[in-house]
Amino acid sequence: MKLVLGLMSGTSLDGVDVALLRTDGEVVETVGPFRSFPFDDAFRNKVQKAFGMTSGLEALEKEVTDHHVQAIERFLQAEGIARNDVDLIGFHGQTIYHEPEKGLTLQIGDAQAMAKAVGIDVVNDFRSADVKAGGQGAPLVPIYHRALTKDMHCPVAVLNLGGVGNVTWIGTDGNLLAFDTGPANALVDDWIRKHTDQPYDVDGKIAISGDIHDDCINSFMTHPYFSQPAPKSLDRDQFKKFAFELVDDLNVEDGAATLTAFSVAAVMRAQDFFPDWVENWIVCGGGRLNKAMMSGFNAFLYGSVFTAEQVGWNGDAIEAQAFAYLAARSEKGLPLTFPETTGVSAPLSGGTYHTCK
Repeated sequence: MKLVLGLMSGTSLDGVDVALLRTDGEVVETVGPFRSFPFDDAFRNKVQKAFGMTSGLEALEKEVTDHHVQAIERFLQAEGIARNDVDLIGFHGQTIYHEPEKGLTLQIGDAQAMAKAVGIDVVNDFRSADVKAGGQGAPLVPIYHRALTKDMHCPVAVLNLGGVGNVTWIGTDGNLLAFDTGPANALVDDWIRKHTDQPYDVDGKIAISGDIHDDCINSFMTHPYFSQPAPKSLDRDQFKKFAFELVDDLNVEDGAATLTAFSVAAVMRAQDFFPDWVENWIVCGGGRLNKAMMSGFNAFLYGSVFTAEQVGWNGDAIEAQAFAYLAARSEKGLPLTFPETTGVSAPLSGGTYHTCK
């Protein structure tokens, strides 16, 4: 077993999440501490402006790396952990561009510089091998979801709500199906930032105060993505222009309510792809704190809906933990992606190893 640090910065741009696991890439022996280190508004805006770019990112990549290195240092100090005790780091990097249909995915961050700076070996670049082999490069967390649910009654669905939503269906024999459901927080976050001085809809309060426009939802669900077979994946902003045109004439509250309902409707549609209905949903990521979104799930999904905390998990930590787990798997050459999770033709390992020496 190795002590592995996992790092995640999602497209919601909340900050750097840091989690510690003791794992061999197959079994999770212990789940260690977790901390999140928020981005300031200036850096968050800088990254957001880079979404969709594929060049001219050298200066931003250095800043991304520096933010992650600082997060590692602060985490180790706060938890009283000696760096020599940490065997490996799993570094997701910051996704800037993701269009697997074009064979392109880009997560920036200099893993070699990180390894030298902190004195710990680093694994990064988890998506490229899968995309080059014809897969979607996402989602990557399903194999970790399976490890977490090994003692639960299945089928079960694990729903992660970051900028984009993704779901992992786990069957009774441990078989997997995973894909991006559609927008989760990205659309409503961007709407709130556009129309208010808030970075997001705290607890879903603005959405709760508005009215949902069903005609907008019906139009939204005609997007061809929702009829595409799974597995499939999305870029954060793939729906933005289409969705905002539908709600552009609405007031702030109704727009927030309707965009939040878009995310709920996308998950409702996603369950139609499951091989079997699930009895239980486990919701992770920032969206689980949005009461308007969770109310929609409770009302319209088949099965019972639980937050990660209700099943004993830390819903903020899952993705950072997953990249610790994936780093351990990568080091051993174990597969990270599968035909049922990314559409790649055969189970495939991935990641690039960087030594600190």
